[in-house]
Amino acid sequence: MLLRKYMSLMGVGSAQIDLILEKDVLKPGESVNGKFLIKGGTVHQDLRQIQCSLVMVNSKTETEKIMDTATTEIKTVIQPDGDHQVPFSFKLPLDVPPSNKQISYHFKTKLTFDQGVESWDEDMIKVVKG
Repeated sequence: MLLRKYMSLMGVGSAQIDLILEKDVLKPGESVNGKFLIKGGTVHQDLRQIQCSLVMVNSKTETEKIMDTATTEIKTVIQPDGDHQVPFSFKLPLDVPPSNKQISYHFKTKLTFDQGVESWDEDMIKVVKG
């Protein structure tokens, strides 16, 4: 048991997060809804925070820009092999340019524990003209 706990602190067998969106084609200013699905690892872990950022990627300049971030403070224990769901709601900024050949968007989600490494997830979305 002690070995599994140390391995989860290094990221092996730790809890994982997945953002599930109701839809992935959106307009500027539109609300995005969904849920975070957290799957437990090999040992229980104390969850501290979920941070989800809207990231714009410009393939021409090879740059990434964080457009906005939503942070959820959550104190709960994720049990081994258990599932936990947390509602997600995010409003796209009104000034986001639409997706095109050079500009793409994704949500980058980070799950932070009291101890151990962070868990990451990325989900692509498409922004269309309003």
